[in-house]
This record gives sequence, C-alpha cells and structure tokens, in this order.
Amino acid sequence: IKFISFNCINMSEFPQPIVCKAAVCWAPNEPLKVESITVDPPKAGEVRLKIFANALCHTDIYTWSGQDAEGKFPCILGHEAGGIVESIGPGVTTVSVGDKVIPCYTPECRESACIFCMSPKTNLCPRIRSTQGQGVMPDGTSRFSLNGKTIYHFMGCSTFSEYTVVSEISCAKIRDDAPLDKVCLFGCGVTTGLGAAWNTCNVEANTSVAVFGLGAVGLAVIQACKARGASRIFAIDIDSSKFPMAQKLGASDCINSKELPEGFSNVQSYIVNLTKWGVDYSFDATGNVQVMRSALECAHRGWGQSCVIGVAPAGHEISTRPFQLVTGRQWKGTAFGGFKSRTGVPNLVAKYMNGELPIDHYVTHEFTGVEGINDAMHVLHDGKCLRAVVKY
Repeated sequence: IKFISFNCINMSEFPQPIVCKAAVCWAPNEPLKVESITVDPPKAGEVRLKIFANALCHTDIYTWSGQDAEGKFPCILGHEAGGIVESIGPGVTTVSVGDKVIPCYTPECRESACIFCMSPKTNLCPRIRSTQGQGVMPDGTSRFSLNGKTIYHFMGCSTFSEYTVVSEISCAKIRDDAPLDKVCLFGCGVTTGLGAAWNTCNVEANTSVAVFGLGAVGLAVIQACKARGASRIFAIDIDSSKFPMAQKLGASDCINSKELPEGFSNVQSYIVNLTKWGVDYSFDATGNVQVMRSALECAHRGWGQSCVIGVAPAGHEISTRPFQLVTGRQWKGTAFGGFKSRTGVPNLVAKYMNGELPIDHYVTHEFTGVEGINDAMHVLHDGKCLRAVVKY
C-alpha cells in the first residue's frame, strides 16, 4: 500500500467546494441579500474564478427590476468584472491557475464547426447560449447553492460573488500587470460602445455622428468616434449635466431633447435641420424604442447608418415608416460591440496598458466588499454615475 501525503498535492488540481460571500437576488426589485453560498468545483470545460473587482452595468439593474424575460430567480447578478483563475476543470487548456481573466457574457468557442466564430461578420457564438439563458452551466446544472437550494447563474458570469464558475470559452485571458479594478470595464459597457463605432458601423474620418444616451456606453461611442476622426459629434440626452463629460470625450454639439428650439416637435427633425440631410452614423444607447426611432430618422438620406445598442424591455417593438429605409437608411444592432470576446478583450486591455485607450474617467464611484453592491446599484440607478466599481 502506498500512502500519499496531501501536503504534496496541489489542491488546485483537486478543487473542493468553496463557501464565500455573494449578493443574492432572491426576487425582482428586492434588495440583494449578502449570503454565504457554496460554489462547487468547475466541471469539464469550466473555470472557477476569484473575483477581485466588479463594475455595475445597467443590464444588472434591468434584470433585477423584472423587465428581463430571461431573468430567473434566485440568482447572482453581475457580468462586468475581473478575476483570477482559482481552479480549472478537466479539459481546460487556454487558461491556467493564477491567470488574470475577464469573464465575458458573449463566448468565443473558436471551433471550426462554429460558423459564427469562423465568420468575420459576427461575434455571436451560440455554443452555450441556450443554457446560459436558462441560468445554468452547459450541463444544465448550477454551481451555486445555499443550504441545498439552487441559485441560478446570470449571463454566464455571476460576478456579484467572491467566487464564480464560468465556461472556459467565456474567459478572456489578459496580461498579468493589468489592474482588475480598471480593466473590468472591458467586460461589457465600454467595450460595447467602442465596438459599435469601430466594428458594427466602422465609423470613418470626417463624418457626422449622433449619440443618444450619455451613460458609459454612449460616452464610449463618442470616444471611439473621436478616435476615428469624426468631424461633428452630436451628444443627445435629457440631462444636461452629462454634457461636460461628452464634450471632454469629443462631442461638438450637445442637445437636450426636452429643450428643443421653438418650431421643432422632435429631436430628429432638429438634427436634420442642423445638418441638412442628417448624420452619417447614429447610435441609440438608451434602450428606449422611441429614441431608437429618433436615431434612425436623423440618419443621412441615402447612406445613413443607425445602430441599436440599448436593450429595450421585454415585449417592446421598434417602428418607423418604411420610407425611411427605402430612402437608404440602414438599421443595425450590436452585442458586445461586435468584438469576439477572447480575441478582442485582451487587445483592448493592451491598448489601455500602452496608454492608447484611456478608460479611467468612466469610474465615478468605488465601493468595498460584496456588502457594497446594493449601494453601488443605488448610485447607478439614480443616473449620476457612469460606473461604480466594487472591490472584493
């Protein structure tokens, strides 16, 4: 009989359940409750992460509010974070224990049989989409529990927890010297705004742009369009206090759509009047279907492109007169800015680290510990916050 000392074994190769703090959403519109949950070890193709920083996104609040048709409770929200690999399941080869990663709600399987990953036209890998939407891992089960009761996953990330389990194909490995409390922003909003301009619409120099909604996503669109050399950038919101930051990032014209000059019944007609034919590119970052229509109808006759970024409440529909499309305008949409996650996010982090892509200005509030998540949600919901980062 051969006896093996456990002191000689790397326990990361034999991961055990972990008990940790998590902010659990038991039901819509109820304050999150900090609980001591159990996080099971990762199974095949899975990775368990220690989360160090989590930025709150309006999508978290959208699901918490009960407007998300896929919202499943109880769950652990959170999807814009940075962490370190604590353990890996069988078959995982692209990340190792100790690696810094950003979990991404849009996976990238990179399999040759995946026509989406193989196509340069999209980033919408469907490999784990069905189970992710059901709040479970690819095998149909959850890795979270509390006293034997199942707690569901959210967007394949669930980062309102000190530890989480995600699919390997959702892990974007980043450089070791990247500060997680800053680059966590690349997990959703900032990346989405940058990519809407750079990938989905491919904004060109010396063009005109209109951006509706000046939260972090809309401001990232402005930053991206300015970087591309857009000559005129309209920033539109109903809160004029957001205009200074928009101007700092490159907006040339700021419009409060509730304070239009006399003679204009809607903001699209006002923008068309200012530009004669409309803007070359327009972006909705509000999730309001009426604003989506305004964005389309201020696009340039003949070639204007309008991109829907914001997520509307379940059941809402967009509308316009067909003539708007017949006369050359194009309506587009984007998810995660068109970036293939495991390929694109590390490149964005590298640009940030090299000083080419500043993002620190988006962090307006900071909190400490899982206990601070409710406070972070309050400031984000009040509209005076771009990104609140919670450090665990």
